[in-house]
Amino acid sequence: MSFLSSRTSSARDGVGKPVLRREDRRLVTGLGCYTDDVNLPGQAYAAFVRSPHAHARVARIDVAAARAMRGVLAILTGADVAADGLTRLPHRPVPTNPHEVPLKSRDGVAFFLAPQMPLAAERVRFVGEAVAMVVAGTAAEAVDAAERVTVDWAPLPSVTTSIAAAATNAPRVWDESPNVCVNSHAGDAAATDAAFASAAHVVRLETAVNRVTGVPMEPRAIVADYDASSGRYTVYAGSGGVQRIRGDIAATLGCAETAVRVVARDVGGNYGTRNNVYPEFSLAAWAAKRLGRPVKWTCDRREAFLTDYHARDLVSHAELALDADGAFLAFRATNTSNVGAFTVSFVPLAKGIGVSPSVYRIPAVSVDGRAVLTNTMPTTPYRSAGRPEVMFVIERLIDLAARRHGFDRIALRRRNLIPAAAMPHTNPLGLVYDSGDYAAALDRVVVLADWAGFEARRTEARTRGRLRGIGVANYVELNTGAPRERAEITIRPDGHIDVVLGTLSAGQGHETSF
Repeated sequence: MSFLSSRTSSARDGVGKPVLRREDRRLVTGLGCYTDDVNLPGQAYAAFVRSPHAHARVARIDVAAARAMRGVLAILTGADVAADGLTRLPHRPVPTNPHEVPLKSRDGVAFFLAPQMPLAAERVRFVGEAVAMVVAGTAAEAVDAAERVTVDWAPLPSVTTSIAAAATNAPRVWDESPNVCVNSHAGDAAATDAAFASAAHVVRLETAVNRVTGVPMEPRAIVADYDASSGRYTVYAGSGGVQRIRGDIAATLGCAETAVRVVARDVGGNYGTRNNVYPEFSLAAWAAKRLGRPVKWTCDRREAFLTDYHARDLVSHAELALDADGAFLAFRATNTSNVGAFTVSFVPLAKGIGVSPSVYRIPAVSVDGRAVLTNTMPTTPYRSAGRPEVMFVIERLIDLAARRHGFDRIALRRRNLIPAAAMPHTNPLGLVYDSGDYAAALDRVVVLADWAGFEARRTEARTRGRLRGIGVANYVELNTGAPRERAEITIRPDGHIDVVLGTLSAGQGHETSF
């Protein structure tokens, strides 16, 4: 079993024991192999010319001075990309999991999927978008030459925040579509409105969960090679999944997946930033084929901050209705997700909608979900895509209700938790919770935190000039995917172990008979 240490001789020895790590010595002594550690004979180096504008037309690119510099092998632009038939990056932003709450267009119009080309040709839509790729004999020569490329920019009006972008008079990121590219609804709006009309208490919250970016220890890097005799590419790139990256590179290059091999060795941090394909991956492979030699590119920190996919960036306007005794009656919200200049993923918006009621019994729920295009780097799922944001919203609403209407924070939460006896439970948006004893978990937390003794600790802290606070929040993480294997392990008092295998169905989460 994977959770057993290699130093144990039986399951009884290993279950419940710490698992000894094996990789540390190699990594801390500098023997790891990251993408930048990969070097191939005869490799050249790439650097990129990037936009300083959030939105601009590319009037002209003058490469004459750069091409004359020492060591320069090629300068490639969006025109070259088009001439060689490279296509857009094959992002798949619309969630397709049948067990989750779907995004549904309110007006029946198909979602606008903003296409991302490897190099911008006529127009840039965020600061850092690449318009040219310089390849030279050394990394320093490539960077120096990139600085000599002259671009005539024609700045255009830009918009970077989701609420501003959603306004009717906002500058359009894409001429082909309004900035609101997804306008979806889930739940029962009529029942929710009726519950709010009869509520004794209503609390409202308008909040923004800010955009974030990962800062992995290892910046993005790629080394690409092309074998003309076999027609195959080999791409070294730390990633969150080599199969996805292989397929996406192949789609952009217009070749079969079998013609691309992706190698990911040690990956120095991910947290979502490496899960999707980047333009530089296919560009390096394309340049390697054109030049007949390997091409390497390593991102610097400035580039990473601008061009690693970002995450979060959600604005939520939410309300919670309660009766006089504190029972939750209804919840409604409008969640606006800033997806950036290109539609890489709507997954955080969709997952956040489905789990908005959290672990609470709320009879009526209505949630509007909007995805908004802006002149910013695209956003994509990081860990727990979309769910931490909406958990924050519902928990803040509960705290507001307790403070404003005289309820105890713990008691208010506990009385509204979905009881264990109600499992499996279908929330008002259609997600199924297969199991959970949320009241028992909350009670345990209250004991472990010594909640009852907090006031004494706060009083004591004040005598030392310190201010002490305490808070509590519930969180739920629903996994809705393909059917998966489940094992139940029981350790008997005599030390014998019983293992029972079965299947946990996707989304529905019910056990099959064993």
